[in-house]
Amino acid sequence: FFFRVDVMADFDKDPEGLQEPEDKAQGSGSVPQGENEEDSDGDEETSASESADDDLDQRNDDDLEEFSEESMDEAEQERRCTARTISANTGHRRQPHDIRGCRSVDNFKKLNMISEGSYGRVWRAQQQLRNGRVKINALKQVKMEKEKEGFPMTALREIHILLTLQHTNVVAVEEVVVGAKMDSIFLVMEYLPHDLKYLMETMRARFLQSEVKCLLVQLLKACCYMHDNWIIHRDLKTSNLLYSNNGVLKVCDFGLARLYGEPIKKMTPGVVTLWYRSPEILLGEESYDPAVDLWSVGCIFAELLRKEPLFPGRTEVDMLTRIFNTLGTPTEETWPNFNQLPNVKKHKFNAVPPGKLRELFPAAAMYADKSSLTETGFELLAAFLASNPERRISAAKALNHRYFLEVPPPQEVSLMPTFKATNEQPRKKRKRGADDPNRETKKALGVAV
Repeated sequence: FFFRVDVMADFDKDPEGLQEPEDKAQGSGSVPQGENEEDSDGDEETSASESADDDLDQRNDDDLEEFSEESMDEAEQERRCTARTISANTGHRRQPHDIRGCRSVDNFKKLNMISEGSYGRVWRAQQQLRNGRVKINALKQVKMEKEKEGFPMTALREIHILLTLQHTNVVAVEEVVVGAKMDSIFLVMEYLPHDLKYLMETMRARFLQSEVKCLLVQLLKACCYMHDNWIIHRDLKTSNLLYSNNGVLKVCDFGLARLYGEPIKKMTPGVVTLWYRSPEILLGEESYDPAVDLWSVGCIFAELLRKEPLFPGRTEVDMLTRIFNTLGTPTEETWPNFNQLPNVKKHKFNAVPPGKLRELFPAAAMYADKSSLTETGFELLAAFLASNPERRISAAKALNHRYFLEVPPPQEVSLMPTFKATNEQPRKKRKRGADDPNRETKKALGVAV
């Protein structure tokens, strides 16, 4: 069995968002054309031919009369997906990947199931290395049941994105392995002992303010890197943030992630887990951008401080009610064209003035023992939780916010607390509901439910 991932060959031919924007890959500074989620599948290849590279070289040789040697090399590099985009904050470079001759999953011994969600099961597994040592990995099985049209697009996206993104704060996929059947595919990922959701449920006390800052900085670095590379995660939540006992936070689960472009075109509504879903998506907006991730970051920021979700709504209407009762109901002045959003016409929302968010996060000088925030800390939280996405702070600007300069400073990663490994304990199957995007969204994305 051969599994081939050729990434970013031709963005215009890839409306599903599997490829990297052409202009971004060239480092020209211009923005790519957007893509429509409802268009045809991207140009992912599955090939057993060992001569694929020779065929590609031959096709380039046919164009010798049109291109000089230098320009032909550039075209080949572009087709071979060597991204030239480097994050200003991290210096990490996107890399091409060519995976062939996948190993068998039998090389891994499953130790315990970590979780089971909409996109497959995840095990803690070990493999025997050639030097005799044992290595622990996370082994994620791609869910294939009820898939009538081949390999799931969501799985292709996740594999493509994880193989091309290389960042300290993004979980690394090491390889793809296969089972006895052709439809049995597994991602071999680096193993981290905790996810933040389960960790906070088992912690006796909240994270300290300095520790919250450290975690938030790492999350923002990951977001900045993803957005610099034209990727929206679309499902940021505490259960999708892994934590190592070295203090490192990593974003995982890219099953809903996709590339975007400008001008922004329509994408699937209803993505993002309900408790972390932004107002524009709740209101039916289909032309959204990375601001949806920053809303989720704001919800995670609040949850790290409170040790409980900020908006634990049961339905989309309940979510909007909770958000507007806390932040105030938007108006045409605070959010131009608010009344034109699809779901605003369906529901009548009471006019609520802003101001209640501060009551949940009182000034630190008054309530040092509660989920308090300084003025600058609250300023940043409010910037994340701006109902109008145009007014929401970006990841790059948030990283430079003065909140991270005031006392206490962000804790050093190496000094972050350690905990007993929670992922070594078997987990129950995740319940469908607030911790997963809704069933209608999954069906629209072609995901087994």
